[in-house]
Amino acid sequence: MNPAIEHLTRAIPPTDAPRAHDWTRVEEELGTILPSDYKQLVDLYGGGLFDDAIWVLEPHCPNEHYDLAVGNHIRVEAQRGLWKGGEPKPAELDEAGSRTIAWAVTENGDCLYWLARPGQEPAQWTVAIKEGRGREGEFHARSCCEFLRSVLLTGGTESDVFHGFPTEEPHAFVSSSRFV
Repeated sequence: MNPAIEHLTRAIPPTDAPRAHDWTRVEEELGTILPSDYKQLVDLYGGGLFDDAIWVLEPHCPNEHYDLAVGNHIRVEAQRGLWKGGEPKPAELDEAGSRTIAWAVTENGDCLYWLARPGQEPAQWTVAIKEGRGREGEFHARSCCEFLRSVLLTGGTESDVFHGFPTEEPHAFVSSSRFV
């Protein structure tokens, strides 16, 4: 198991039984292979809310607001609309073939993406954050699970978007299935 996921599961135990996902189908829908740590995380937890703050999107979630493919489509289209409307496109996306893939959202409307660049393996993708109520964006060179562990548990990520983390214990996870 990925070390960041081991740390997360010790501090924040999954609330439901693990479930397998048809990752081949999901990756065909998105047109890309997804990072293995994300797939392990979702197979263990499902989609859901960590510490009342970060919603991890799940493939084929019955609640479309937290569905990976639906959420990704909506948020990527919203990005394009912002750029057409004059918001500056991050220079990190100037390279031909670079794209963002939404994998989580926050209660404040922020979105967490992977910055996927041509020739990079999914394990090398950068976590990109787009502030929901402003123009701020951040890039963190770590996997999604390393990012979650760092923000939620260790405080090892400096972020202008995520204020007040890590939170005091006890930490919590609530499955998206409880919100359907």
